[in-house]
Parts: sequence; structure tokens; C-alpha cells
Amino acid sequence: MNRRTIITLLGGAAAWPLAARAQPAAKIFRIGYVGTLAADSLPKLPEAFRAGLRDLGYEEGRDIVIEFRWADGHYERLPALFSELIRLNVDVIVTYGTAGSLAAKQATTTIPIVFATAGDAVASGLVASLAQPGGNVTGTTHFIPELSAKQLELLKDAIPGLTDVAVLLNPANPVNEPVVPVMRQTAHSLKMELHQFGVRGPAELEDAFAAMAAKQVGALAIIDDATLIANAVGIAKLASEERLPASGWPDFAVAGGLMGYGVNYLDLFRRAASFVDKILKGTKPSDIPVERATKFETILNLKTAKALGIEMPISLLLRADEVIE
Repeated sequence: MNRRTIITLLGGAAAWPLAARAQPAAKIFRIGYVGTLAADSLPKLPEAFRAGLRDLGYEEGRDIVIEFRWADGHYERLPALFSELIRLNVDVIVTYGTAGSLAAKQATTTIPIVFATAGDAVASGLVASLAQPGGNVTGTTHFIPELSAKQLELLKDAIPGLTDVAVLLNPANPVNEPVVPVMRQTAHSLKMELHQFGVRGPAELEDAFAAMAAKQVGALAIIDDATLIANAVGIAKLASEERLPASGWPDFAVAGGLMGYGVNYLDLFRRAASFVDKILKGTKPSDIPVERATKFETILNLKTAKALGIEMPISLLLRADEVIE
């Protein structure tokens, strides 16, 4: 090796670390996550979202930072939480539910928004259409009116003589507006009468169940709402004490309710990570079609049925995805 070659190699070796240090650091994306509940309510949902990001190769602290904010069940706090994330200049906002998603949309028209799940996204005004959402919002939607109507059908199948059904809902949730009329129409076709009871939090549950008892309703159907979902065990316990057959989302049966029907929320929150991934890689939310939930589950709790003296029809048991004994 001649002298000129040695000098060239040494010079290149000395320059390489300087060049490496001169390379810009990889961008760390900042994701804003707004939960409508308290941080310790339904912890499996944000963890499912985190798991979805890990599956896509993201690592917190290395590629992403997640800014969590919690409304603690007070929907009126949502605008302030979104404003806080906007001031932090997050790259994308993730939320869920009709109330949370609408509040996010009202807070910003520029920062991309992903809703992990929301009631009918077109009817609620979240997006222009599923195929071409437009604006800065996209995610996964499911049609709560149809799911809630199905709850009534399942209750009627289990209790053929049922004539009066209570409907438990959170009056602060705008998703109720399209849901209740569909449930009333379904109830009419099944020769049942609906009685509506509203609660905004767990402190109002006992009074609501006392009112149901006074009305002598024969069963209970629950409209999906984050606050009610977070209090599934308490609701199931009160229903049991009142000997009231109750139906809600799938995990409500796991919590002790008679039956549950609806979407798998863990799947939807894990799926939300794929929307975030596309946005962080440069795709505009307006170009990402809104997806419809496609997985639905029916779970029956035979232990609860036995305690209530209800014999589940074989036809209903055969249609169930899971039977708790």
C-alpha cells in the first residue's frame, strides 16, 4: 500500500464520525390520546392500541411518544383536553366514541384524527362518507342502532313473554339520538314497550334501578357508552339484585350480565394503530377510507340465567360465540 493510499484511508476514517454526527436525528412522532374515562378505567383499550403500534414496529421513547389525556367520564372536559394537545403540536390525535370523536373534530381541522371506534360516522357528521371521509378524520365505525336493536331481539328470544324493557343510556352521549328511535321501532315489532332511564355516572345507577323496579320492567338493554362500559360489574350486580335479565356489549356477559352482543373493542383499538401508521407515513386522513367493524360476538352467561330462572333456548345457545357456565 503506497503512502497516498494510506493518507486517504486515514483521512476518510477521521471524517466518518463527523459525518455520522452531522446526520439529522430520526423524528420522534408525538401521538395525542384522549380517553373519555379515567386512566384506570378499561386499561385494556389503550394497551391494545399500544400493542398494535408495537406490532407495526413502533417503540415508545424511540419512535413515538404518546400524550395521554383523560376526561374522567366528564364529556364537557373534552374540548379543553383536545386544545391542550393542539398546543403541544401533536402529529395525530387518537380518541373513541361519538362524543370524543365529535369533540376532536370540533377542536381542529388540521391535525389528523383517528377514532378507534364510533357510532355511525356518517350519520353523526364525523365524515362525509366511508369511502371518502374528507377532512382530517378517519377510523372505524359500527352501527350502534342495529346492535342495540339486536339486543332486544336476543332478549325476546330468551324470554318469549317479555313485554316491557328498560333502556339504560348516558344522556350526555350524542350517539343516543339515532339509536333510541330504531330500538323503539324494533320493540314495537316485537310487541314490547321501552322505558328509558338515563345515568351520567355510577352515582346515579342505584336510583335508575330503583326506578326500573318501580316500573316493573321485565328486562334491561344497555346502549353502548364508555362510562357504562367502565361500570359493567356494578350494573350487572344491580341487575342481579333486582332479578333483571340484562343485555349489553359482549363483555357485559363476562361481567355477570345475562347476555352480550356487539363488536370486539380490543380488536378495534389494536386496528386504530394501522390508521396512525398510515398517517405518520404521509397519507392524508381524507384518503384513508373509514372501515366498518366486521366482527360481532354473542356471549351468553348460563350461570346468570340459572340464577334468574331462565332456560336458554337451544337455538340461542347454538348461535352464541361463547357460553359462560
